[in-house]
Amino acid sequence: MATIKDIAEKAHVSIATVSRVLNYDNTLKVTDKTRKKIFEIAEKLEYLKEKKPKTKKNSYRVSIIKGYSEQEELDDIYYLSTRLAIEKSLKQNNVKYEILEKEAISDSLKDLDGIILTGLFSQNEIDTVKKMNQNIIFSDIYIEDENIDCVIFDIRKSVRKVLDYLLDLGHKKIGFIGGSDVINGERTIDFRQFHYIEYMKEKGLYNENFVKIGAFTSDCGYRYMNEILDETNHPSAFFLANDSIAIGAYKAVEEHRLSIPDDISIVGFNDISIAQYMSPPLTTVKIYTDFMGETTVNLLMERIRDSRKLSKKVILPTELVIRKSCIEKKAVSK
Repeated sequence: MATIKDIAEKAHVSIATVSRVLNYDNTLKVTDKTRKKIFEIAEKLEYLKEKKPKTKKNSYRVSIIKGYSEQEELDDIYYLSTRLAIEKSLKQNNVKYEILEKEAISDSLKDLDGIILTGLFSQNEIDTVKKMNQNIIFSDIYIEDENIDCVIFDIRKSVRKVLDYLLDLGHKKIGFIGGSDVINGERTIDFRQFHYIEYMKEKGLYNENFVKIGAFTSDCGYRYMNEILDETNHPSAFFLANDSIAIGAYKAVEEHRLSIPDDISIVGFNDISIAQYMSPPLTTVKIYTDFMGETTVNLLMERIRDSRKLSKKVILPTELVIRKSCIEKKAVSK
C-alpha cells in the first residue's frame, strides 16, 4: 500500500501538504495544479502492477469524452480515478486517444475508431454522439438503448450491503447525505438515494429528517452533517453517497466534539485512494475502477477489431471494505 510519504516524494511537496490536500483542507494555500498532481499520484500508486500490451498494433484512434468539468474532477476524485483507469488500459492496448469535454463534441468524432463516454450526459448529447460513430462505450453509465454497450456496477446490491452491515451492527437510526445532478435544468435523483429510501421504508426505519441532498462534495458533507448533528435526535450511523462527502462529514463530527466511530459510524462509497488515509480509515464500498477501465476498453476493442454488432451490458461487482469508521451500536458510548 502506498503511503503519504511516497506521494509527497513523487509530488515534490511536504508530507503535511499531501495530508492537508487529501483531507480537503480549504485553509491550505495551494494551486489547483498541485492538488490535481497529488490526486493523480495517489491514484496511480494504486495501479503499480503493469500488464503487457495485448497487441502491437497502434493505428487505432479513440476519444474519451468527459461528462464532468475539471472542477468536478477535483471535488470528487472518483471521476479522476475512472478516467485514469481507462487511459491506462488504452495505453496497454497501444491505442492512441484524446480527452474531450462534452462541450467539444463535433463532427470530428466521425473519423475516430471509437468513443468512450464517462460522466453525465443528456439524452440529446447521447443521440448526437450516436449519429457520429457506431463504436460507443458508456463507462459507469447505464444506457437502455439496445445498440449501445455500457459498463456499470450494481448500485442496488451495493446500497443494501451497506445498510445490512449497519443494521447488523445494531444501528436503526441511519442517516443519508448525497448529491444530485442537473440535466437540461432538471435535478435527477441519485440511485444510491433511491435505494436507501427503498430499503429504509422496507424496514420501517425511514426518517426524512435524516436525509440531506446537495452536491457530491466535501463542502456539502460538512454542511449537511452539521445540520443533522445540530438536532438532538440524530442518527448513530450514516451512509454517505461518496467518499468526498465523507471527508467533509468527518470534519463536522469532530467540530461537534463527537468521535468516529464511538459516537457516529460512517460508511462511504467509491473507495477513492484518500479513504485509507482518513482518521479513522473509512469503511466504504469499493468500486473496482481499474477493472471498470479494463472492461470498458475490452468492449471497445471487440467493437473495433472484431466488428461486434450486438451490444453488451456488463455489471461489475463491488466490495464493502470494512475499516475502522463503524462500531456496534451496543458499544456506542452516550
